[in-house]
Amino acid sequence: MKKYAFLFPGQGAQEPGMMKDVCESFPESRKLLDSVSSITGRDMAKLLWETDQAELSRSDNSQLAITSASLMVSEALKSKGIVPSAAMGFSLGEFPALGISGVLSFEDLIRVVQKRGEIMQRVCEEIASANAGHAPGMSAIIGLPPKKVQEICGGLKDVYAANLNSVKQTVISGTADGLAAAEKACTEAGARRAIRLSVAGPFHCPLMQKAADEFEKAIADVSFADPKIDLFSNVTGEKVVKGSDAKKNAVLHLTNPVRWTLEEKVLADVMDADPANEWRVLEPGVGKVLSGLWRDSPFGEKRPSTPVNSAESIGGVE
Repeated sequence: MKKYAFLFPGQGAQEPGMMKDVCESFPESRKLLDSVSSITGRDMAKLLWETDQAELSRSDNSQLAITSASLMVSEALKSKGIVPSAAMGFSLGEFPALGISGVLSFEDLIRVVQKRGEIMQRVCEEIASANAGHAPGMSAIIGLPPKKVQEICGGLKDVYAANLNSVKQTVISGTADGLAAAEKACTEAGARRAIRLSVAGPFHCPLMQKAADEFEKAIADVSFADPKIDLFSNVTGEKVVKGSDAKKNAVLHLTNPVRWTLEEKVLADVMDADPANEWRVLEPGVGKVLSGLWRDSPFGEKRPSTPVNSAESIGGVE
């Protein structure tokens, strides 16, 4: 029997016009997008298809847009009888994973993502205003082992390993001074490049504590059920078995690193422990970044990840 693992992309994958062809080809996907509009009070079709890149990249826009895109592709796949037996998502992508695994209801998922995006946008604007010309942010360190990057950041002030993307790439978050010091130290330690990223704030590190505190209050009354399929956490890098843990992780998510390489290994172990079934890895949503990270992992050669980001690619999934 075929089984599927879904990898959901995170913030940064958004692009104007995304998923229009999917909505035109799959009525189920357009119906889902209209439902998001009803829940949020926003015209999601206009946001996805008529908004420029700068406006779409705001956290209060991109988080809803990317989540909707992932859910639309998943709905189209479902119409073909393709549903996941395991799910995980990178950063924001963990939220559609919470939805598809049954931890959050559809309406709660959309409301939670909307609130998360609004909080993060506001906090990032406050951070930028308070540090005009010297704002915190993120940098990608290329060509240095993650453990070495963590070691370097651990010895410096106000800089943190934020996204453990692959054996080749780690993203760090911090203050402007912290990033500059870490970039210099990583380059001296052998990193091929240090690339300052164009992001709204220092995500996945303690500098986002205010956002975490506000988000914790915002979801206090939201019910998180136990997952119905295998679900994995960015915060721990491990499987999540209780809804209560998923709720705690949703808050910790804002101030803790994305342990993606560990999640990849745990997912691979789950698939390897089930040889009776034919597992396939799919990336439903915008872009193909996670499929690239999976390709660069030790597990990509055995089971390649397939980006599913258009009506044509949905049609090609079996």
